[in-house]
Amino acid sequence: MEFYYYGIGFIAACVLAVILTPAVKRFAFFVGAVDKPNQRKVHTRIMPRLGGLAVFLAFVGAFFVIAPMTDDLNWRVASALLIGGSMIVLVGALDDRFDLSPKTKLLVEILAALVIVFYGDIQIDLVNLPFGTEFETKWLSAPLTIFWIVGVTNAVNLIDGLDGLAAGVSGIANGTMLVMAIMMGNVTVILFSALLLGSIIGFLFYNFHPAKIFMGDSGALFLGFCLATLSVLGFKQATLVSFIVPILILGVPLSDTFFAIVRRKVNKLPISVADKNHLHHCLLQMGFGHRKTVLVIYGISIFFGLCAVLMSQTSQWVALVFVAVILFVLQLGAEAIGIVSKGKRPVLNLFLRARSKNVTK
Repeated sequence: MEFYYYGIGFIAACVLAVILTPAVKRFAFFVGAVDKPNQRKVHTRIMPRLGGLAVFLAFVGAFFVIAPMTDDLNWRVASALLIGGSMIVLVGALDDRFDLSPKTKLLVEILAALVIVFYGDIQIDLVNLPFGTEFETKWLSAPLTIFWIVGVTNAVNLIDGLDGLAAGVSGIANGTMLVMAIMMGNVTVILFSALLLGSIIGFLFYNFHPAKIFMGDSGALFLGFCLATLSVLGFKQATLVSFIVPILILGVPLSDTFFAIVRRKVNKLPISVADKNHLHHCLLQMGFGHRKTVLVIYGISIFFGLCAVLMSQTSQWVALVFVAVILFVLQLGAEAIGIVSKGKRPVLNLFLRARSKNVTK
């Protein structure tokens, strides 16, 4: 498949998203799928949800524009992604209107993941450990893949707290996957990444601050589902170091989810309890404005993406050192903004004491 076909798909998805989003906005108001302000919300006026429906329709529409032009598309994988994605968008859209229970959404997410794993035959089936050893996931393959898909799907949903945040971060992660897929020559991932990126960019014209429409759960869950599936599709059989690459690509939503779990454990709260201490909340509390907070998180996402690309091109020893440095910087940053606890900063305090001793010498 020639590369200009991917360009056609990207442009088609972007144009469709630009055209469809205003219609979806009117539809959201018509059916009452709106987001009302409350003490946890940053916005101060009633906003339409369902923006994810425009992203999904643009993605699917562009797919059927570009699909007849190629002979090397894996139709089984494509149909699995479309079926699973449709299930996710449907439950997300119903939640945008009726506020479904978390258990209902989780059940549909698991069913959609099962479609990917068993119908699409997309599984993490082999991990090549460093220095020549192999680990076959065997019976762990299916549950590990399902856990990854459901986890990433919800991680993206958790960061959907500011105008353009989840869409932009997903777009950066997806763009990184597109670059990696081109480097690896993975045709299927290139195609779907190009279509998804076009849909996201077209939607961002209406979703970036000040937003005219929110993507809602229909969008955040769909983007998370697609990113999770494409990452597995692109790294099915990877070295341990390369398997860290998709984790880095999705570094912002995954790390925010991880710190949210730790924070609630530290404060002895149920994991399902919502709070206002996510990354974007912490940056707002530090005095960053709405737009600047989003741009800072975009910058962090780009940093993770660049690290992922660089890591894929380095030796295993260098990559392992690279991971250790990133984890250290991540911990320092988390303590500095107080994403886990405003008072407990063990690593940061140790680092500052060590630095002060060096300065006084």
